[in-house]
Amino acid sequence: MKWDNQKSPLRFREDGTFTIVQFTDVHWQKGDELDQKSLLLMRNIMHAEKPDLIVYTGDTIYSMGCDDPIAALRQAVSISEELGIPWAVVFGNHDAEAGVTREELMAICTGSKFGLSEPGPKTISGIGNHVITVIGNKDNAPAARLYFLDSGDYAPESIGGYGWIQPDQIAWFRNESMSFSHNNGRLVPALAFFHIPLQEYKQLWEQGSTRGTKEEEVCCAQINSGMYAAMLECRDVIAVFAGHDHLNDYGGDWNGIKLYYGRATGYNTYGFEHRGARIIRMRECSEDVETWIRIDTGECIYYPWRTPSSS
Repeated sequence: MKWDNQKSPLRFREDGTFTIVQFTDVHWQKGDELDQKSLLLMRNIMHAEKPDLIVYTGDTIYSMGCDDPIAALRQAVSISEELGIPWAVVFGNHDAEAGVTREELMAICTGSKFGLSEPGPKTISGIGNHVITVIGNKDNAPAARLYFLDSGDYAPESIGGYGWIQPDQIAWFRNESMSFSHNNGRLVPALAFFHIPLQEYKQLWEQGSTRGTKEEEVCCAQINSGMYAAMLECRDVIAVFAGHDHLNDYGGDWNGIKLYYGRATGYNTYGFEHRGARIIRMRECSEDVETWIRIDTGECIYYPWRTPSSS
């Protein structure tokens, strides 16, 4: 399906579905052979899935390896623009690591014909904290919300490791969620996207039932700033999608919220032998989400359930 109206609201289809393709950790650099292989993979997945939205969940470029990071981002998202598919982005720890700022990269998103991301409030931490609403096909009213948050890059040296979603961002999320549900008189199911996984991803693997693979440590922040607790209390977010750990692609339900990794997409970095993407399908008037992984062979993977006792 080609999106015809520039910057118009996203909508559920007539069959009641809304499909998102999550590309993560593309690590685009200079447009070399490995980058072109990543581009071909993304093109093939878009043709196969015909999504309503593309979400790039961080490290879309590896700025330390880029001659021109701004040109690299344009190249990495070029297939979305070419095919006329709306897209949004959150930033990871490598996107603005060298030679470019998050603000400069966001300008590419806002200036693109099919880019939907926004810089977000200037008064809170991070760039790209914003919400996209998906309109229902049945009653022309908001039927889903998509939260995008900047999970930062690196922690202060005294703490070490990676960044986290800051308290002022969490306050913004709470206000967005509560204001919307209060004004509309109902909870609208929502998804959340950011790059660095929450600490709860580790707890899910250790104690919960999951589908998928874990082949490296959960590289979450050392600090738990309470984002999961805020989502649990606000009750609208039904699933979270992160990237960052290239050899993890598992997901499952943790106390009522589904936590998922994407499948690393880019060949210009380490990852699974078969790169790919996570596919996410929402259904109008449903508080459930269907998801699977499509890899570079064209195959779709539906993992069996795993429990801690069966690992």
